[in-house]
Amino acid sequence: MAVQATAAGVAPVWAQEARLVVEGLHKSFGQREVLRGVDLALARGELVAVLGANGCGKSTLLRCAIRLLDPDRGSVHLMGQDVARLQGAALRRARREAAVIFQQIALVRRRSALDNVCAGALGQMTLGQSLHPRLFGSAVRARATIALTRVGMLEYAWQPAGTLSGGQAQRVAIARAYCQQASVILADEPVSALDPRAADDVMALLADLAHHEGLGVLAVLHQPDLALRHCDRVLGMRGGEIVFDKPPAAVTAPEIDGLYAHVR
Repeated sequence: MAVQATAAGVAPVWAQEARLVVEGLHKSFGQREVLRGVDLALARGELVAVLGANGCGKSTLLRCAIRLLDPDRGSVHLMGQDVARLQGAALRRARREAAVIFQQIALVRRRSALDNVCAGALGQMTLGQSLHPRLFGSAVRARATIALTRVGMLEYAWQPAGTLSGGQAQRVAIARAYCQQASVILADEPVSALDPRAADDVMALLADLAHHEGLGVLAVLHQPDLALRHCDRVLGMRGGEIVFDKPPAAVTAPEIDGLYAHVR
C-alpha cells in the first residue's frame, strides 16, 4: 500500500473519494453575510482543520454542511447526495453519514460511558429501542464496546459519564460518533475546553481515525499549533471566505497571524 507523509506521521493513502464537497456556499443572518461563496472538499482518510477568528463563519459552515442551518445558496454533497435539496426522511438518512462532535461535550452524565456510546446508533434503532438504554440490542452494545476500545476507554465502559475528566469525556463523544458508523466526522472546537495534553491526545485520536479507518474528519479549531501538528490540510477562514487551503508545511506564520489580525 502506498503511503504519504503527513503532519501526524506516515499514513495510508486512501482513494481520493470525496466524502464532503461544499461549493459556492452562502449564508446570511439579516444584513450580515456570514458565508461568502465557500468551497471545500474533504476526502476519505484525511483530517482537515478550519482556522479563523470568532465570527468568521467556521461553525456556520459546519452547521450548513448537515442542514442544521439552511444555506442561502450553494450545494453541499455528503457522500454524493446534495443535502441542500433533501427533505424529510431522505435528509435524515443522508445525515447519518455525518457524525458531529460539539464543543460542549453533550453526554448524559448519569448514564454509563457505554450507554452514551450506544446512543450513536440511535438512527439505526426502532423508536421503542431508542427510548431506554436497557433496550439497546446486543449488536449495538457490541459495536459500542468496539468503539470504546478503539478510543482507549473500554476500562471506563460502566463509569457514569459525569465522573469522567474532560479528555476522557471527549474520547467517549468520539466513540459515540464512531459507533454511528458515519463516513464523515464534523468536530466543532472539540478541544477548546481541554488542557494542552488532553487536547493533543484528542487531535491525535482524530488523525488516527481518519488515516486508519478511512473517515473524513473536518475540525474547527482555535489552536494553530494543533492544526499544524496533526492535520493533513489547514484551511484559513476570514470574513466568511476560505483565504488559504494548504498542507501544514506550506502555511506561514504571517498567514496564521492574518486570520486573527482584525480582532487584536
